[in-house]
Amino acid sequence: MNVTEALMAAKALIGEPGSRSRIPTPALVLDLDAFERNVARMAEHCKVNGLGLRPHAKTHKSVTVAKAQIAAGALGICCAKLGEAEAMAAGGIESILITSPVVTAQGIERLMTLNAKLPDLMVVVDNPENARALAAAAAEYKRVLKVLVDLDIGLHRTGIRPGDDATELAELLDAAEYLELRGLQAYAGHLMHVHNFAERREKSLAAMKVLGDQRDALKAAGLCCDILTGGGTGTYNIDPEASVLTELQGGSYIFMDKQYHDVALGNGAGFPFETSLFVQMSVVSNNTKNLATTDAGFKSFSTDAEPPKLLSGAPEGAGYFFFGDEQGGILLPDGARLALGATLTAMTPHCDPTVNLYDAYHVVRGDVLVDIWPIEARGRSA
Repeated sequence: MNVTEALMAAKALIGEPGSRSRIPTPALVLDLDAFERNVARMAEHCKVNGLGLRPHAKTHKSVTVAKAQIAAGALGICCAKLGEAEAMAAGGIESILITSPVVTAQGIERLMTLNAKLPDLMVVVDNPENARALAAAAAEYKRVLKVLVDLDIGLHRTGIRPGDDATELAELLDAAEYLELRGLQAYAGHLMHVHNFAERREKSLAAMKVLGDQRDALKAAGLCCDILTGGGTGTYNIDPEASVLTELQGGSYIFMDKQYHDVALGNGAGFPFETSLFVQMSVVSNNTKNLATTDAGFKSFSTDAEPPKLLSGAPEGAGYFFFGDEQGGILLPDGARLALGATLTAMTPHCDPTVNLYDAYHVVRGDVLVDIWPIEARGRSA
């Protein structure tokens, strides 16, 4: 059964009692009740703390999910890549921040085409050479492009060094006729999974101080710094304390994965966000004692972290291990056996790259499949 056939088979199950267990596997399953609670909780958190919310679409890559976030109060969305932004714009999303620099000639041309279509497109810049290229392209198109200086606050993945270098880049952007400087982006991705809360808080607040100091430097130079965007799920409850950010870029909160559930929130509490995303699999072989084989292997999960955690369908003490490209193994306690065709669900180790392996979310309420949402930006890596 190819992908199209599997999705057609699943669509025929929509609304039928017990249809969740009959979804063709392996499948990406979204618990709609938990998802909606997560969306509402983060929206309320930002509202109470006076923050705008600009969630990261790299997590979900779905127009439907983005629209749900915006309907709940989000300002717009972030996209990690130009291709994601194009997919979101094609689906009707109008306010997008591209959080990685666009530097190639082809990419800049596509960026200008997208800017001509969207009322609110922004892109980050971390290099004077890129700033000059964007300025020239925007002048050629005669349409203003909104830009943010991408500030390196410790991750070193992208971003310009804080201090004079960042201020000079901001001055260069501000001087360009067809560029509009809007502020700063700063993302401390290296801190999101620091397990100890006290350590994560200390380091996060220190990173936010760097951002605040740079904001003050831009304002002292007479430069616009209305937007300060960054933060994430791992520091969502720390970021407001710094009183620096104007908008939060959390992404994984809508789904939650094992990596985030392993992070200590503080005071012994867990995150208020629930696991809403699962991979559903089926047992395809059970001939060996204390072992079963499922149809979800390396191609069904991200493999940048530990193996997925089983949540349902297997006896207590059972554990998943990668058993091949297409297969997963289930180690069973002595005497336990799983029937052929038995359905199991697992929490994703890392939600973002797992989502990128699938074409659609199978959306469920309880045991009923209620909808199928396409993942339009899947594979849009450029």
